[in-house]
Amino acid sequence: MGASIGTEDGGKSRNIELTIIPFIDLMSCLTAFLLVTAVWVNISSLDVSASGKGRESQDKEGDDPKLSVLLAPNEIWVSVSRVNDYTRIPNTAAGYDWAKLETTLQAQKASAFFVDTADIQVAAESTRSQPIAYQHLILAMDVSVKAGFAAVHLSDPEALDARPQL
Repeated sequence: MGASIGTEDGGKSRNIELTIIPFIDLMSCLTAFLLVTAVWVNISSLDVSASGKGRESQDKEGDDPKLSVLLAPNEIWVSVSRVNDYTRIPNTAAGYDWAKLETTLQAQKASAFFVDTADIQVAAESTRSQPIAYQHLILAMDVSVKAGFAAVHLSDPEALDARPQL
């Protein structure tokens, strides 16, 4: 594949050949990279839906109790609505006690209230003076899924169905 370019002084024209093989190599590498990353994006997604009481909704309390996890700056609260059961998990010297949260959620999952449900609400009580890291919220959601609650609902702390009085 050659192209001919003439000169201004009327002399001989020059043949220039364009090599497109490096361009094809680059495009094939980029295509493979795009396909691999598209799969990773779908694998690493976490389905989260908003939950809790909205501003417009009235307090409609269903027959089934709801399980809530609230991350506070110095502790974790696991709450069950309708029975007003609040479990406080204080922080350890290393931070949040994720193992204790997992055992508490597994015990709740084994109870008669939650053996057939997969729903759980997770919220973080983060303030400007005492922020809660995003990674801690994600860890709480991961622990909830690991304990058997597949439908994790991210909620506003004020909209939790079961909220301890801090």
